[in-house]
Amino acid sequence: QVQLVESGGELVQPGGTLRLSCAASGFTFDSYAMRWYRQAPGKERELVAGISGAGSSTNYADSVKGRFTISRDNAKSTVYLQMNSLKAEDTAMYYCNAIRLRSYWGQGTQVTVSS
Repeated sequence: QVQLVESGGELVQPGGTLRLSCAASGFTFDSYAMRWYRQAPGKERELVAGISGAGSSTNYADSVKGRFTISRDNAKSTVYLQMNSLKAEDTAMYYCNAIRLRSYWGQGTQVTVSS
């Protein structure tokens, strides 16, 4: 069956870095665009970054441009989110999403930015 398993979230100080990973299985990974979303308590889920199936095209929310980088390794069926210069407002549950004709979601990984 389809699985998306996120990892890498943890408590980090402001200005710190984290790298999130999302390991996929159960579908043709390189046929799907992949996205990272996040949801903070009391807020709606928002799109953070997206990447095309081949990895040739990416897009970012304005709030993370220049700080976050999305990438993928199709040989490993894994998508990454490199997060630099983290801020308190980046605190959220981060979700991996695979989308083509159908949409699949992971369970999320918690990122907390606090001193």
